[in-house]
Amino acid sequence: MTYDGKVVPLKQVAAENGSQAPLARLPVVLLQVRDKAAQRLRQGLQALFDNADDTLFEMADRAQNNVDQNTFFEAMRDLRLKRKSIERGFLEKFNEAFVRIGQYEVSEPSVAHAVNYDKLALVPNDELERTVALDAMVSKVLSRDGFALGQLTTRFNVLVTKRLEDSTNPLGPALLCDYFLLAGRSLGVEIKVKLIVLKLFEKYVLSETDELYSDANRLLIAANILPELKMAPTRRAADRATDRPRSTQPMTPSEIAHKAAQIDESVKEVFASLQDLLHDMRGSVAPKLDVGREAQPISTSDLMRLLSHLQQYVPSAKQEREAFDLRQQLEQLLTRVSVKSGKFRVVGVVDEDVINLVAMLFEFILDDRNLPDSLKALIGRLQIPMIKVAVLDKSFFSRGSHPARRLLNEIASAAMGWGNRDDYQRDALYLRIEQIVQRLLNDYVDDSALFSELLVDFLAYTSDERRRSELLEQRTRDAEEGRARSQLARLKVQEELNLRLMGRSLPHVVVRLLREAWSKVLLLVCLKHGAQSQEWQASLETMDELIWSVEPHDDPQERMRLLELVPGLLKSLRDGLTSSAFDPFATSEFFSQLEILHLQAFQRGAEETGAENPQQDDLSYELVEEIVLAMPGETASAEAQVRLPDDDIGLQQVDRLRVGSWVEVQEDAENKLRCKLTAIIEPSGKYIFVNRTGMKVLEKTRMGLAVEFRRGAVRVLDDTLLFDRALDSVVNNLRKHNAK
Repeated sequence: MTYDGKVVPLKQVAAENGSQAPLARLPVVLLQVRDKAAQRLRQGLQALFDNADDTLFEMADRAQNNVDQNTFFEAMRDLRLKRKSIERGFLEKFNEAFVRIGQYEVSEPSVAHAVNYDKLALVPNDELERTVALDAMVSKVLSRDGFALGQLTTRFNVLVTKRLEDSTNPLGPALLCDYFLLAGRSLGVEIKVKLIVLKLFEKYVLSETDELYSDANRLLIAANILPELKMAPTRRAADRATDRPRSTQPMTPSEIAHKAAQIDESVKEVFASLQDLLHDMRGSVAPKLDVGREAQPISTSDLMRLLSHLQQYVPSAKQEREAFDLRQQLEQLLTRVSVKSGKFRVVGVVDEDVINLVAMLFEFILDDRNLPDSLKALIGRLQIPMIKVAVLDKSFFSRGSHPARRLLNEIASAAMGWGNRDDYQRDALYLRIEQIVQRLLNDYVDDSALFSELLVDFLAYTSDERRRSELLEQRTRDAEEGRARSQLARLKVQEELNLRLMGRSLPHVVVRLLREAWSKVLLLVCLKHGAQSQEWQASLETMDELIWSVEPHDDPQERMRLLELVPGLLKSLRDGLTSSAFDPFATSEFFSQLEILHLQAFQRGAEETGAENPQQDDLSYELVEEIVLAMPGETASAEAQVRLPDDDIGLQQVDRLRVGSWVEVQEDAENKLRCKLTAIIEPSGKYIFVNRTGMKVLEKTRMGLAVEFRRGAVRVLDDTLLFDRALDSVVNNLRKHNAK
């Protein structure tokens, strides 16, 4: 097992007890478990919130009265506003729990305890309802996945100094519920809504605990942490809806042995069914000799030696893949062996089936449009090591957690965002994968532990890369959401200005002041306080008072009101322009001209007393074109003018896109761009795409993206597991062939 190698003095530990210990105290593999689990939990939370609106809307639609309906609509709004903070809070609590188990117990232990539902601040009836719901959720997970959790806790106890129980395991259901409750305590919703949200948490997060524990146990096994504990078989997705309770007690050695025997038998059954499909392909790997003697199969160990010999001559990724035909190379070697021995030597039936099956898997992989060509060339060099793995271990075809199979899947997943750039060979990820391939070709003989070692190292590398890209993605999303809010605020300000100014004759200086200066004040207030705030209303009133103050007022009472109004109006204008950092020189110019206008307004009624009416210095200006506020450099998008019918096939393809989907965009005849949908900005309808580093590379409207789909310039990439996709395709093709 791998530790960080740090020695911490006990005095220092005692001094720091109760504070957050650095994560470096945890073994590296435990950090990998934490990061992998955090990724799955984040996906579950995203699914929860993505489906919460629909659920609450259905509840509102079925509500019996307006009060209940408003309750659900308010809950929808509250969840939308607090979604990010809840997701962030949940993951913070999750990370803190891992920090605590890495601390030394010098004084009073400070492990994370299971949630104490009795201390939650609710009225008694509400508390009882929630406690019952939580107990049922936790019990269901323990009944269903208690065996896998127990193994995980046992392995954790090998790595940490604190003694953990299932209830204090950071991945246990009790603490997962605790993180969610603490993160969501700011939700101002009624108990019936909280219970609905808890059920959604159970459906989209707790329902995935089997995969959560399976991933964690696999990582620990790959790091040689109690590998003798046989893993529980993963539940199929179809079985999750109809889980059957099972004992939460640890299995006895005899029960574990029995379970292992069942798994081994299952492996044999799966491979036997594959052999039935491969029957017609046998005899393709044999010497081309005209002999009448009976064929004699070589042993598996002899085959492994032949494959190891060929493994040293696999061409580099820069060479054409057609230059190396494995089965042809084997035939030549067998011919030489046959001639030298005087016997007709062939590959055994079982081993030949393995060779043919792996060869077909690689044919699929090398033709897969979802993989960049540069990656295909690298993966193609792994055919012989994968054949050797499968010859020795038939669970390669039936066990999704097999380290060789997982390594292949992880490589394909990490490289999903590769494009067809010329400089890919200088890419850090490409170099890392190339090192893995070369290491296997140089060092792999028959010990599959090498795959486990390389898998753990690669997961650690991709985890660091993913954290960096997610951070940049989050910044991209925040920036785009900020842009969207600014755009909405500009439209709101634009609407208010046009409402008051369109078709009216006003002094030119006032129109300029409102359009060039006060619009910035309104924009700032709208962004900072919102369009429903008192500050917004006060800013609108200041604008209305300014317009009224420069209009003719013949009535003595109106002139008296003007006299009282002007000092406060000027103060409000000055304070607003100062807060928006408007140019002080321009502000002085505006106020000088306003002073003249107000003097004219005071004296305009002098005609009634026989005084002369002074000449107006500022000409009236009638606004006949709408005011349009735009960001510097912003131009109207042609996409905004596109309109397609609701049932258009392009729109249907766009609506099937989900955040996290990878697409390939044909930029021109030669270049393609691979990017991931990172955000759909609801107010503006913008679809934001990033590259694999998290940097924004594409922005499209819904209509514009639909047009690209219609003309075939965009296609969605299949990001399901590469090996599983290849195996499904090969099996389907074999079945069709045998059905003819």
